[in-house]
Amino acid sequence: MKEISRTINRINMDSEKVFERVAISIASLDRNAVEHRIKKFKGSFKFDFTDDYLAGLTIDRLRHILFAAISTKLKRKVAR
Repeated sequence: MKEISRTINRINMDSEKVFERVAISIASLDRNAVEHRIKKFKGSFKFDFTDDYLAGLTIDRLRHILFAAISTKLKRKVAR
């Protein structure tokens, strides 16, 4: 039972590191790069944001949208 608990803890720590790396990577992107990645995002759902809508958002909001999309995609991969 302890071994299972250790394995689960290791997986959780590894997952946290992955999400932290994703967040750092997104934080380093400029506005054009974030918008481009949102427009080209390939997940189980498709964004339908217009250029005007994206232009009206702050860079922090754009980064949040991208991080949420990537996080959701990663979580679904892990759950399989």
